[in-house]
Amino acid sequence: MTTRIVIADDQDDVRGGYRIILDAQPDMQVVGEAADGVTAVELARRLRPDVVLADIRMPRMDGLEVTRLLAGPDVPDPLQVVVVTTFDLDEYVHTALRDGACGFLLKRSGPALLVEGVRAAAAGDALISPTITTRLLHHFCAPRPRTDDGRLTAREAEVAIHVARGRTNAEIAAALSITPGTAKTHVASIQHKLGVRNRVEIAAWAWQTGHARP
Repeated sequence: MTTRIVIADDQDDVRGGYRIILDAQPDMQVVGEAADGVTAVELARRLRPDVVLADIRMPRMDGLEVTRLLAGPDVPDPLQVVVVTTFDLDEYVHTALRDGACGFLLKRSGPALLVEGVRAAAAGDALISPTITTRLLHHFCAPRPRTDDGRLTAREAEVAIHVARGRTNAEIAAALSITPGTAKTHVASIQHKLGVRNRVEIAAWAWQTGHARP
């Protein structure tokens, strides 16, 4: 299946570069471009792409608001939004992930990570630039006593730990001797029970409750 993508960035050369990189992939197609946030939201709602790439600093509406409107907690049918930006401020990262972004990439990360981020989003996974991931883990890794409110089964808690370590469904399946489909089902069940929207929030829960440890 072809992953359909909408690109939102106020710079023509950036959008053009993304299009060249993504359209060169056999399983990807750029179906729309927007130079400002308002147009991005309108276009995404009309085209319903598989993935939206959103810059943060755009005219009329910034990418954080675009993310909230397309993927936020109050959106009944959210889209997969990956924020791609020059700025890796913690405030931007936390706001984007809180409001439903399934990825946060830096523009300087290069084309390979961009493609990987789109593939991860289309598969329901999340990808964050390595330098940002290191900072997030440092924040969440302060020693905490393990707390468990009983919402997850023992196997689901085990899956959540693997998610917190950045493993894909296939890697979780291999580690636990289950099928990737079963791993995906566990992840969906965890999201439902915890009331979270994506794998990043599962990871945050695992670190914050002491299930995942350095």
